[in-house]
Amino acid sequence: MDRWQSMRIFVKVAETASFAEAARQLNLSAPAVTRAIAALEETIGARLFVRTTRSVKLTEGGCRYLEDCRRILSDIVEAEAAAGGSYATPTGTLSVTAPLLFGQMHVLPILMDYLDAYPSMAVRTLFIDRSVNIIDEGIDVAVRIGHLPDSAFTAIRVGRVRRVICASPSYLAEHGEPESPADLNRHRIAAPTSAWAINEWRFKGDQRLTVRPTLQCNTNEAVISAALAGWGLTRVLHYQVGPALAAGTLRIMLAEHEEEPVPVHVLHPEGRHAPAKVRAFVDMAVDRLRANPLLNG
Repeated sequence: MDRWQSMRIFVKVAETASFAEAARQLNLSAPAVTRAIAALEETIGARLFVRTTRSVKLTEGGCRYLEDCRRILSDIVEAEAAAGGSYATPTGTLSVTAPLLFGQMHVLPILMDYLDAYPSMAVRTLFIDRSVNIIDEGIDVAVRIGHLPDSAFTAIRVGRVRRVICASPSYLAEHGEPESPADLNRHRIAAPTSAWAINEWRFKGDQRLTVRPTLQCNTNEAVISAALAGWGLTRVLHYQVGPALAAGTLRIMLAEHEEEPVPVHVLHPEGRHAPAKVRAFVDMAVDRLRANPLLNG
């Protein structure tokens, strides 16, 4: 087995933390993967993984070697793509993930313009309210809301979003407007039960309040609908209620008590070696999202 293929196998084992899963994704037998790693370790003269019956973890030397292998393999892919011309024109299928509402409201319009600009392309979206494993799920570009963990991925900041408490004018006329976070305990609250939703609401100056929602919904759209109907108040991300705020059908409360906005990033794993399909979309998305007043107002 040549060194290039052995490096590919090593990177896949490191990314999946599993010999069996690496073999499955590479369409190889498990013994072939084991032999490739053993051959690399013999050639290098150092162990790359610590293996137990329950886990596969990189050694310190393996971590350093992983960075070098990724760089070398990226250089090979880039050289082959440049020779074949595929880095000049976007081709193939682009996979993009984003939070559900954000994807529908702000990423989908960009993708449609992208397809108009590059009619030979195809796009696959995964709009979902959970943090998607980009490598495992074959994602080219991700839009992430929130603070990012350290990683080797390229992350471009495109804006930030507020968490806002809002209600309809009719609800506020009947029940009054809260003047402090503590006043929220006297109001009807509709809250989402998504993966990122918690009932401890944080405010400026590290103030915290545990709310007791009497209406819990599994989607942000549902709690926004409840607020629009005048049933109660809710807390969502600013972009999610942008149209309702502009129309005056919802109003923001306690703005002076809001915690710091959370950042929005466009993320992709290829770095400077990204193929044309990724670079073209990232350039378009960054420009459009940075111009969005809901993210940069």
